[in-house]
Amino acid sequence: MTDATATAKPVKPAGPFSAWEFGLALRYLRARRREGGIALIAIISYVAIALAVMALIVVMSIMAGFRNELLDRMLSFNGHMYVQGQVLNDPSRDATVARIARVPGVASVTPLVESQSIVRAAGVTTGAMVRGIRPQDLGSMAYVSGSLTAEARRSFGQGAYGGDNILIGKALAEGMGLRIGDPITLYSPTGADSALGNLGGLEKTYRVGGLFTSGAVDFDRAYIFMPLEQAQLFFAKEGVWDVIELKVDEPDRVETLLAPVREAAGPGAIVSDWRDRMAAFWGALKVERVAMSIILGLVVAIAALNIISGIVMLVKNKTRDIAILRTVGASQASMLRVFFISGATIGIAGTITGLVLGLLFCLNIGAIQDFLEWVFQTSLFPGDVYMLDSIPAEVDPMDVVWVTLWSVFMSCVASLLPSWRAAKMDPVEALRYE
Repeated sequence: MTDATATAKPVKPAGPFSAWEFGLALRYLRARRREGGIALIAIISYVAIALAVMALIVVMSIMAGFRNELLDRMLSFNGHMYVQGQVLNDPSRDATVARIARVPGVASVTPLVESQSIVRAAGVTTGAMVRGIRPQDLGSMAYVSGSLTAEARRSFGQGAYGGDNILIGKALAEGMGLRIGDPITLYSPTGADSALGNLGGLEKTYRVGGLFTSGAVDFDRAYIFMPLEQAQLFFAKEGVWDVIELKVDEPDRVETLLAPVREAAGPGAIVSDWRDRMAAFWGALKVERVAMSIILGLVVAIAALNIISGIVMLVKNKTRDIAILRTVGASQASMLRVFFISGATIGIAGTITGLVLGLLFCLNIGAIQDFLEWVFQTSLFPGDVYMLDSIPAEVDPMDVVWVTLWSVFMSCVASLLPSWRAAKMDPVEALRYE
């Protein structure tokens, strides 16, 4: 025995997921001409996963955009929180409003009077909800105030007892054939008090002072705005508030303000938020979101299952290689990892591609819509039909993370099954017929 042989150290076996395992796995994916079927299935699996991930990100982002846009418009028209109860008739209610307005996170506090009314104009009769609001609070409804002309905002609330100028929705005006300056007659079912008692009903003609668009046609068709003092007189509610409406800086976290607002409002106040009044709508949005996530998640899972057929064919074609590697000392775990890496590589590459394509689509969705409208020479979202004139898309980082992890997980699961079969292969039986 020579000195070199005596001093030689045993070779340390390579650890899990070593360089030779990655190299062999990637080499198997670069199929030769006679193994073209494997390459074709690998490409199909890669494209299917990429398209599925892209579709899931795009759909989830568009749904989030529609959800946020719809909530913004609805919550801009309506309040985020409401205060009712004895505080509305308390002599110190103005001080209560001031205390509530000082609560951190509260953007505006608006006392309201609301009541249903019958509306007649130009030979057309319909019903509407009349909302009495202080002129200085009109700006708290961004979509409504922003759609009014400067003259309409100035004239609102002018004249004796708050003025006779009222604001109606553009959809209601179009349905009744009204324009700014036209007369409109309202009928109050409650009437006004007199020396003879309650008259049982009051009819009065007002002037259309402005037309608003809230972004939701149903609101534009159903609501009329009137100065608060005028509404109190018209509905026999002089000195009465029906509700105090609050707008907050973060409507999605409105639950954090319930306790501070309740404390500021004092005993006898009943505080609720928009989730209570819109419980059915909010619940439907959440159910739709979860259902779409599950359905599209299954699409990604089905696309990832294509990896199984590719790895099964790869294992079948590489039976001789597996037997030789096992004979020279490769372990079952090494064989499992080699084919697992091959399948997972397809899935991860497809996931990354789909992720990039989905994000690019969402970030350029406006340009894509403009291109399609130019190609078809028509508007995809006519403003007079839909409440939106463009497709909103809002990428939620949590959605992106969920889609990525789910796609990678399903790709790994699909790769594991045929890889386990390759690891269990007996090298003697594999070489018997070679």
